[in-house]
Amino acid sequence: MTNLILAAIVALVAGIVIGFFIGRSGQGSSLRQRRAEQQIDELRSEYTRYQAQVNEHFMESAHLLRRFNDAYRDVNQHMARGANRLCNDEDWLEELDQETSRARLEDDRESGVEPPRDYAPKVDPSEKGTLSEDYGLASKSREQA
Repeated sequence: MTNLILAAIVALVAGIVIGFFIGRSGQGSSLRQRRAEQQIDELRSEYTRYQAQVNEHFMESAHLLRRFNDAYRDVNQHMARGANRLCNDEDWLEELDQETSRARLEDDRESGVEPPRDYAPKVDPSEKGTLSEDYGLASKSREQA
């Protein structure tokens, strides 16, 4: 009977040890799962905060642009009213046209840029031009022969 009691105690201790290890392995996966869920919750809340900040930024930008447009329109109307009230329309329009045409001419002269030419002058009108598909091919074939 002592052997039976001793065997029962050994079995009990072995069962406790095995149960302890099985319990720990189960807790490890649930602990990892809880950590992962916590990280997911943190990421969701961070994403929600980010979306709120983006929405707030664009709403404030739209409001500021609307105010800017209103101010620009007010300044433009003020300038137009002042020009109508203070300037003689005919003289003002003539002067504006002269200044505009003068500025265009000066810009063209100062830049020194000439539009590109898409042609090359030919000596004889019957010659092939540089835009012709077979330009220069005859002379190359003569050189090769």
